[in-house]
Amino acid sequence: MLSSSSRLLRVLSLLQARSHWAGAELAERLEVHPRTLRRDIDRLRQLGYPIQASSGVAGGYAFRAGKALPPLLLDDDEAQAVAIALHMAAAGTVSGIEEGSLRALVKLQQVMPARLRQRSEALRDVILPMETLRPTVDATALATLAVACRDQLRLAFAYRDSRGQPTQREVEPQGLVHVDGRWYLVAWDPARSDWRTFRIDRMEGAARTGAHFAPRPAPGGGDLRAYVAQSLARTSDAEPARVVLHQPLDLMSRRIPPAAARLEALDDARCLMHCSANQLESLAWWLVAMDVEFEVQQPPALKALLRKAAGRVARSLARSGDGAGEGADGGSCG
Repeated sequence: MLSSSSRLLRVLSLLQARSHWAGAELAERLEVHPRTLRRDIDRLRQLGYPIQASSGVAGGYAFRAGKALPPLLLDDDEAQAVAIALHMAAAGTVSGIEEGSLRALVKLQQVMPARLRQRSEALRDVILPMETLRPTVDATALATLAVACRDQLRLAFAYRDSRGQPTQREVEPQGLVHVDGRWYLVAWDPARSDWRTFRIDRMEGAARTGAHFAPRPAPGGGDLRAYVAQSLARTSDAEPARVVLHQPLDLMSRRIPPAAARLEALDDARCLMHCSANQLESLAWWLVAMDVEFEVQQPPALKALLRKAAGRVARSLARSGDGAGEGADGGSCG
């Protein structure tokens, strides 16, 4: 028999997994008497959870959205996941949520059992997210776009394209994609009778929602991440990057997501990476940081960036003296 608190968690989980449960069926699933189930439902209501009950042949229980946020009942894995996510949110690419994330993290840690609180504090002290150089987007603006995508509402907004030209757009939003530290909106543009990808940080002012629109099949076979990656590659004026990685395909495919690059096997020990050259500086840094031997086939600009970086490193090591480089592997960049 589950403990009372564990059973409450189980009741909530089942109610959220399905829109309606018959009382007898739910009690049987929980392996409790219907009277015990009714007491658990009453307890959850006292805690603020909006659970509706109906009688009759089709009667049962249903979880409905409420007007206020009730206390959250989280199991150990859920609490740890939320704590890490809140900590990372303070240094992410969405602005306006930093203070709220920290307040929520403090509240969560105050009610955690000692074993989880110690683990959460250790993670907080050790995980040091780097400040991003990517443009941030406002959390309220992101929420407005998300609601428009979900509810199929037309969007109107001012937009500045890659050449800095201002335009007014009215679109039918499909979804939001986060790729390489940037947020994108995928939408159908009726004026152009085609799908378009918009960088959200280039939207100016607040987007305005309009009337409902009829849904249409998503581009890219429904894989919006792959579609955005392909769109970025098509719109790039730079020559696509081709880099030979001296590691087998199965290994690199676990490290490099499909949205970032396309990989093909050359032999058992090497694979070829195809990717957009929109951000050569980031690509050069990534190649060095990945700790994999490689050969750049194209573009020449990427080779020039890597030569420049190698020269800077060589000069820095020379200034450090003969003995400075020998202990470097035991330090911070092994």
